[in-house]
Amino acid sequence: MTKKNPEPKNDAGVLRVMPDGDKSHERLFAEIGLSPVALNAYTSQTFGKGFAGDLNINECIAILGEKAGKVRGGDTSDLESMLVAQATALDAIFMEMARRAALNMGAHLQATETYMRLALKAQSQARCTVETISEIKNPRAAVAFVKQANITSGPQQVNNGVGAQYAHARAGAENLKSRQSKLLEHETDGEWLDTRTAGKAGGSDKEMAPVGKVHRPQDR
Repeated sequence: MTKKNPEPKNDAGVLRVMPDGDKSHERLFAEIGLSPVALNAYTSQTFGKGFAGDLNINECIAILGEKAGKVRGGDTSDLESMLVAQATALDAIFMEMARRAALNMGAHLQATETYMRLALKAQSQARCTVETISEIKNPRAAVAFVKQANITSGPQQVNNGVGAQYAHARAGAENLKSRQSKLLEHETDGEWLDTRTAGKAGGSDKEMAPVGKVHRPQDR
């Protein structure tokens, strides 16, 4: 009587580590434990049990590695498919939450508000997902804000801010000239002082006259 071969054991959760050069066993396990591909493969395996059963962790790591390689190569088709599927699922959540809110309308206002908030959150996430798809398909052009660009092909001196400094200096000179002009003008009748004429006698000693007027020198 022949014996049947035993069925292979399901090693979905057993992580296989292949030798890599002179790296130690501990090093290889540490690299896998810190690998973003391996970590997210484990997350996908854990949350996917209710839908697909026990997924093989090694195959999950291999598939996610292939997807990451496609993105690095410029192929974003998997990402676009994922986002489209997520937007569709979010829209379904929105419809279900809105339906439940309508059923509780008028009888259970608190439940109505809760379901409506969940519906609007799902709608907002769906909109963001669609916008992300649009950004991937039609990326925006990079916008550079350049304050000033000084380009020269030969000897040239560029003085930034000279105009403002010159205007400030010019305004100060005009103010100084205005103050000097006011000093040369009489405060009483607005007449200008004439430095070429002889001065008048002061109010303290009216008998004294200018010397040059009485005793004008003979020889000049």
